[in-house]
Amino acid sequence: MIDQSAARASVIEEGLRESGLTDVVILLDTELLMRRIVEIDPDVILIDLENPSRDVLDAMFQVSRTVERPIGMFVDRSEAGMIEQAVEAGVSTYVVDGLRKERVSAIVETTVSRFNAFDRLKRELADTKKALEDRTSVDKAKLFLMKRHEVDEPTAYGMLRRAAMDQNRTVAEVARALVSAAALLDKKP
Repeated sequence: MIDQSAARASVIEEGLRESGLTDVVILLDTELLMRRIVEIDPDVILIDLENPSRDVLDAMFQVSRTVERPIGMFVDRSEAGMIEQAVEAGVSTYVVDGLRKERVSAIVETTVSRFNAFDRLKRELADTKKALEDRTSVDKAKLFLMKRHEVDEPTAYGMLRRAAMDQNRTVAEVARALVSAAALLDKKP
């Protein structure tokens, strides 16, 4: 937990401990924050601020990209656009004027759930992009083989499949290599 106020930090710490979360580390000093967070390697990061500044949000963006952990932020007041900026910075939960120990457990659960949902969506998007790239490479490789060997599409795909099995690689890997080699062969010196 990151909080420059020991009194405010104790409220959150008490709420965490009452909900059964006992391994709590409080950082009252934000100097060398990134290094300390990496060393601690927390499961969840909670930040308590009176009013977040753009600099704080930039620091949270760096933290969220480096440690990829759920981040919950408690603030006393918020200016227009700060919630959107906080979410862009990787904050999973942004609670305005909600610092009560009774709510801490539910907020932590929500923070983790939102982080996990977003992380799952990021992985699905990355998998979809890779599948599309693989499909594009396979299609280009098939087209190259069809033109080069004057064969139909199923035969070209069969050639790619055989090469992949012979080389113990995926069809997409063989296709990418073939597309790269074809591009090199087509270049004029």
